Amino acid sequence: MTRVPRLAVVLNRLQLASPILVASGTFGYAREMADFTDFSSLGAVIPKTVTARPRIGNPPPRTVETASGLLNAIGLDNDGLAVFITEHLPYLVELPTAIIANIAGHSLEEFQQMAETLDATQGLSGLELNISCPNVSGGIDFGTNPTMAGQVVERVRQATSLPVIAKLTPNVTDIVAVAQAVADAGADAVSLVNTFHGMVIDWRRRRPVLGNTTGGLSGPAIKPLALCATWKVANAVEIPVIGIGGIATIDDVMEFLVAGATAVQIGTASFYDPGLASRLVSDLQTCLRDLGLDSVGDVIGTLELPESSAAARS
Repeated sequence: MTRVPRLAVVLNRLQLASPILVASGTFGYAREMADFTDFSSLGAVIPKTVTARPRIGNPPPRTVETASGLLNAIGLDNDGLAVFITEHLPYLVELPTAIIANIAGHSLEEFQQMAETLDATQGLSGLELNISCPNVSGGIDFGTNPTMAGQVVERVRQATSLPVIAKLTPNVTDIVAVAQAVADAGADAVSLVNTFHGMVIDWRRRRPVLGNTTGGLSGPAIKPLALCATWKVANAVEIPVIGIGGIATIDDVMEFLVAGATAVQIGTASFYDPGLASRLVSDLQTCLRDLGLDSVGDVIGTLELPESSAAARS
C-alpha cells in the first residue's frame, strides 16, 4: 500500500493540516469561493483585512494589470471589526479549516484593542498582523521600522492567547532586521512578502492609472524577489516563515519550501483560478510521493548552496 505523505505543519503554537494557505485580500470572506474550493484541504483561510472601523478604501480605478502581475490600491476597503464579527466570522469558523484573522490598525492601541476583541470570540486559530499594506497611510509605518513592528507584536501578544503572525513589507532596506524584531517580540511566525510599491502611467493623458497614484505589485513578477526574502529570513530567524509572492504552480510551492518556508500563501493566482489552492494541496502530495518522502517537513529548508556561495556566507 502506498503511503500518503504527511502535510501537517507546525508554526510554533499554530498547527495546520496543510502548508497551503490562501492570502488575505485575495479570497474575500470565503463565501464567494465555496463553489471552487475544498476548504478541508487547505491549511488555513486568511480573510480580507479588517480594520477597527469601516473603510471605503481608495478612489477608483483600484486595480490594473501589469506585465506578469497585478497592481492594486484597494485601500483596505471593509465594513469594520463589528460587522466582521457578526456577519462574516460565524460563517468562517464553521469551515473545515483553520481561520486566521488579518487585522490592521493605525496605532498600537488600536491593534491591541482589536486583538482583545477577537480573543473573546470563538473559533479563530490565529491573528495575522497587517503592518505592511502599501496602499494606506499609517499602518505601513509599523512594518518599515523594526522597533515599531516589534512593539505592535508585543502589544498584541499581551492582548491575546491566539498565535500571532506578522505580515512583513518588502519595501525596506533590511527585511531580516524587521523579521528579527518581531521574532524577539514574540511573533509565532512571519509571513512575507506583501506587495511591492509600483505605478502605472497613462502617458497619453499624463496621468497615473490608479486613483491612488501608486499601488502594490503582486503576481509572478515578484516571485524571485519574494523567494529571496523568504530564504534570507528563514536562515536568519528562529520562527517559521510563510512565503508569499507569485505562487501559482507546484514548482513555485516547492521552491519556497526548499528555500525555508514552512507554509505558503496563494494570493493573486486565486483571482484568475479560484480553485488553485485546493489543487496545489493534491499536487503537493503527489510530488512528495513521487520523491519517496514521508512528510512535507522532509523538503523544508533543504536548499544546498554551491561551495563558493556557502564559503562567502560563512
